Amino acid sequence: MHSLGLDSSTQSCSAIVIDIETGSIIAQASVNFGEHLPQYKAPAGFIPGAAAGEVHADPRMWLDALEQLLEALKNQCDLSKIAAISGAGQQHGSVYLNDRWLTTINSLDHSQSLANQIEPCFSRSTSPIWMDTSTGTECREITAAVGGDATVCAKSGSIAIERFTGPQIRRFYKNAPNSYAQTAHIHLVSSFLCSVLCGSNAPIDTGDGAGMNLLNIQTWDWDTDLLTATAPELNQRLPNIVDGNSTAGQISKYFVAKYGFTPGTQVTVFTGDNPSSLVGMGASQAGKLVISLGTSDTFFAAMPEVVADPQGCGHVFGNPAGGSMSLQCFVNGSLAREAVKDKFNYDWDQFTAAFANTAAGNDGQVMLPFFRPEISPRIDLDAPRLEGSEAFKHWQQADTAIRACVEGQCINMKLRSDWMQLQPEVIYLTGGASKNNAIAQVVADVFQAKVQRLAVSGSVALGAALRAASHTFGQDLHLLESRFCKPEADSTLEPIASSDTYQSATKAIAQLLSMQSQYNLNPSTS
Repeated sequence: MHSLGLDSSTQSCSAIVIDIETGSIIAQASVNFGEHLPQYKAPAGFIPGAAAGEVHADPRMWLDALEQLLEALKNQCDLSKIAAISGAGQQHGSVYLNDRWLTTINSLDHSQSLANQIEPCFSRSTSPIWMDTSTGTECREITAAVGGDATVCAKSGSIAIERFTGPQIRRFYKNAPNSYAQTAHIHLVSSFLCSVLCGSNAPIDTGDGAGMNLLNIQTWDWDTDLLTATAPELNQRLPNIVDGNSTAGQISKYFVAKYGFTPGTQVTVFTGDNPSSLVGMGASQAGKLVISLGTSDTFFAAMPEVVADPQGCGHVFGNPAGGSMSLQCFVNGSLAREAVKDKFNYDWDQFTAAFANTAAGNDGQVMLPFFRPEISPRIDLDAPRLEGSEAFKHWQQADTAIRACVEGQCINMKLRSDWMQLQPEVIYLTGGASKNNAIAQVVADVFQAKVQRLAVSGSVALGAALRAASHTFGQDLHLLESRFCKPEADSTLEPIASSDTYQSATKAIAQLLSMQSQYNLNPSTS
């Protein structure tokens, strides 16, 4: 009853092996691309120095990392006891392969490396990843061809996004038509690695597939209009779409011979890192939200219904547990909190004490804490907007400004997530700032929901292991989540402020957002 979960992320490839019977972790390992594979000259996981917003990675690096990772696991545990495998990859990244691909992965020689054998299969030597912003023109072309942002969003769950796979494919087709013509298969990072493990063409699941601007979130299949607007004969080059509870295949004999896996070991379809993290955080059921407080703040949750953001700020992906999930990113996260702290030369203890010195609701003092352009909503600001007393507006009240910053972030997050039609029962906090009880209390008060921190590390790999165990062993996924995704001791916070505490602040921030949006549209009228 051992299950293996893999995570091929931006900077590393990680794994976890869990024992379902004992509820324990058997082994963990990680391979950092920059540290362990310096020959690829990608210290942060991508090839530096590209022009025009391009950010690519070498897919051979992912193959070498997979082999190093399995070697490390082999030294920790008996891989023959693993009966279930799944994984996840960084979303949106794409791999381009010629007609040698299927024959090659079906006849791999375990005495040679994966990278050396698969290298001749690449019709494009490098892979654009989620950080690539070179496709603005292609996004506009796809949008115009399909009928506008609202149509693209309603179909695919997101407006056309530069970082998404569809626009990346279109740019490749336009800039390298001969190479595109030689491309027989286009995979995501997740389905590429899953195919290698199975020795056959693996499908793409709805979770990762929805991050492409190509999948229709109502039918959960490729959308003809989006495919046509992206590149010719694209449907012939893409794998099938399946839900997250599907078998991709069995472990290939290459991995049986080289690492000792048992023949016939089932591989559950891989997914994207965000959908996998939803499971690994124990939040695959509606009513449980995850807020990651990091450099950017990220909000994601299982959705009760499939619905797209009418403002086009959020994203809809398939939920590996069934249905859909939402994801929304807020650029002004920890950097904004730190900027306010530094403005008053405070340390973090003083920052935290500011909340004890001020009241929930901040006596009507509110802030749009955007120190750089925000994407949720799309507002081009390079400095915050403050409303309140003259002293507050002139940054003369340190404690009030600190509370206003965090309350502004949480209120904006709630306003931006109303389209998801969620009724949160519990919010799971993660990320560096989640350790701060004062910040966590503001989250509980604004959302009027219980807040908990989970004792979970490596949620992407854990989510993959849980999904594999659920599908292969017939275990209830939600019971597995409750077993492996437990809250930290004494980390639960209940709302203290009443439900009407933030009514006036919410109206004030909504008005500020509306005013700023109008200014962005008509700057000359300001």
